[in-house]
Amino acid sequence: MRELEHVFNEKFGTKGDAAFFAPGRVNLIGEHTDYNGGHVFPCALSVGTYAVARKRDDDVVRLYSMNFKDLGIIESSLSNLAYVDQHDWANYPKGVIAMFNQAGYTITTGVDIAFYGNIPNGAGLSSSASIELVTSVVLKDLFQLSIEMVEMVQLSQRAENEFVGVNCGIMDQFAIGMGKRDHALLLNCDTLDYKETPITLSHQSLIIANTNKRRGLADSKYNERRKQCEEALIALQKKLAIASLGDLTEDEFEANKHLIQDPLARKRARHAVYENRRTMKAVNYLNNGDMESFGRLMNESHVSLRDDYEVTGRELDAMVEAAWEEGAIGSRMTGAGFGGCTISIVDNEKVDQFIANVGELYKKQTNLEASFYVVEIGDGARKMENLQ
Repeated sequence: MRELEHVFNEKFGTKGDAAFFAPGRVNLIGEHTDYNGGHVFPCALSVGTYAVARKRDDDVVRLYSMNFKDLGIIESSLSNLAYVDQHDWANYPKGVIAMFNQAGYTITTGVDIAFYGNIPNGAGLSSSASIELVTSVVLKDLFQLSIEMVEMVQLSQRAENEFVGVNCGIMDQFAIGMGKRDHALLLNCDTLDYKETPITLSHQSLIIANTNKRRGLADSKYNERRKQCEEALIALQKKLAIASLGDLTEDEFEANKHLIQDPLARKRARHAVYENRRTMKAVNYLNNGDMESFGRLMNESHVSLRDDYEVTGRELDAMVEAAWEEGAIGSRMTGAGFGGCTISIVDNEKVDQFIANVGELYKKQTNLEASFYVVEIGDGARKMENLQ
C-alpha cells in the first residue's frame, strides 16, 4: 500500500486524498447456474485491487496501474468517456465513471487514480470486477455520493456489459461489493436475494490452483451452453409452469426430462437443476459445520461440470483428480471452465505436501506448471484510510 502511495506521488506529482480496496472473488459451488435462475455461492478474497485517488480541479481523468506500467498514464476527460481499445484495462474504471454519470450521480470534476492489483493474472478470480468496485468506492467517497453498495454493484456490472461489451452476470460484482470476512454469499442472481453463511476454516485452508491453460474456448462454448439450456427450458415449459431451470427439484426434472428431445440439451439442463440443488444443500451442511459433506458436493459439482455440462477439459480434470488423490476434502473447477482455476479445501497440516504433490502430478499429466494460492475469505470493497 505504501508503495502505491509513493507511485501515486511520483506519477501525479502530489499526494492522494485516500486509499481504497476491492477484493477478488471465488465461487465455492454453483457453477453455470446464475443464468439458469439458480443459486451461486461466492466469497470475497483477501487479495484484490488497491487504489489511491485524488479529486482534480478540471475535468481530466488520469489513470495509472502498477500492473500495466508499459501503458503509462491513460488520460481521458469527463466529457469524452468513450471505450478506446488502446486504453485496455482503463476502460473498466472509465466505464464505471460513465455509468455513475448516466445514473444521475454527477461526478463534478476529474480524478487521478493509481491502481495496484495482487490478484494472480488471468486466474479467473475476477480482477476486472475488482477494478470496477474499487473505482465505485473511490467515486462514492471523493464526491460524497449517497449511493448504496447494491447499486454500485449494479452500475459496475453495467460498465462491463454496456461500456466494455462483456456479457457477464452479476455474481462477480456482487461478491466483491457485498463480501464479508469468513462468510460466503448464497445468492439468487435473478432476484439478488442473498444470505450470508459463516465459513469456519479453523483446521482447513482454501487453495486456488491455476492451471495456467489459456481459456480459448470459454466464450463461444458459454454462449452454446446458454442456448442449450434455453432450448431445454422451452421444452419443459410446454407442460410445466416454470420460469427457469432453477425452479425444478431433481425429482421434477427426472419425471419430465423426456420432454427435452435433444439429448445434449437434456444433459445441460440436468447439470443446471442438480447443481442448483447441490448449492442449497451445501449451504445447509456448512451451517451444521459438516465440512466433509460440503466437500463431497464440491466433488459432485466437478463431475457434473465434466460429464453433463462438458466445460472442464483435460487440464482442469487433471488438476482436480490430482487434488482428490492427495486427499482434498473437496475440489472442483471454478469459473467458466476450459482452463482457469480449481478451488480445493485441504487440511492445514497437508497444505505444503498437497501443493508439491498436486503440482507434480499435474505437470506429469499436462506438461504445464500450475500456480497455487492459499487464500483467505475477506471483506468486500471499502475505503481504507484518508491520506491527507
